[in-house]
Amino acid sequence: MSTAVPPPSTPAPDVRVVCVVYHPGDELATFARTLATASANPAELVIVDNGSDPAVARAVADEFGARLVASGSNLGYGGAANLGATGAEAPWIVVANSDIEWQPGSLDALVAAGRAAPTAGSVGPALLNTDGTVYPSARELPSLTQGAGHALFVKVWPGNPWTRRYQAHQQNAGDQRPAGWLSGACLLLRREAFEAVGGFDDGYFMFFEDVDLGERLGRAGWINLYVPQVQVTHVGGTSWRAKPAPMISAHHASAARYVHRRYPHWYQWPVRQAAVLGLRLRERSELRAAD
Repeated sequence: MSTAVPPPSTPAPDVRVVCVVYHPGDELATFARTLATASANPAELVIVDNGSDPAVARAVADEFGARLVASGSNLGYGGAANLGATGAEAPWIVVANSDIEWQPGSLDALVAAGRAAPTAGSVGPALLNTDGTVYPSARELPSLTQGAGHALFVKVWPGNPWTRRYQAHQQNAGDQRPAGWLSGACLLLRREAFEAVGGFDDGYFMFFEDVDLGERLGRAGWINLYVPQVQVTHVGGTSWRAKPAPMISAHHASAARYVHRRYPHWYQWPVRQAAVLGLRLRERSELRAAD
């Protein structure tokens, strides 16, 4: 009498990839298609849709075997990322924009770098612009003077000393090294570390949620590891490029929130007020330019 041999079980994925979208276009299918080449093992893909029409996201999820989570309202980037990470059992979580194009083997290389560095709470690749230049995705935590100097002068004087210091981690591009924070456009997170610090602060609607997370990981004893040997392409701004005004305002609101959290003491009130006033003036200038 023969005994039937049960089929081999499929191993649980080591990585959950959370892709946050808002009325996506063709870039989401490109994200999913290139993700399939980024690892020798299938990753668990979760698409969190912050928009009101999930048709595109549903079609991509059906085609590539992903799970679609409709947030029900626009939670912002960090809030949607937290939702997508909820219940994850994989030891690694990737949070990424839909306009990322993965290079073959890039996800495996990121995970390998994280495994080789047990204190790495986050691991970030080099983000390439579409022209092949490197976007400054690994930076120092901004001090007040450094942040103000960078914000005021980066567009008219790109090589100013404050920006050079802020983006110092982009120098010597071949070297793997710790950074103050890493861009949330494509970020590998050790689930243990991510959960220990409470995930993203969803009080940041858009922008600065990655700065805040990097700072909290560092305070908890983890490092933010920049791995420029691993590269992905970031198309950039596909969901809001046509109507930038709301994102300009969101960026400055998040910057103000970060200043208040970074300088919370009563005696730092003048610092907070000066920074917020500068942000308001800069926001008005950028909104006029966008119009």
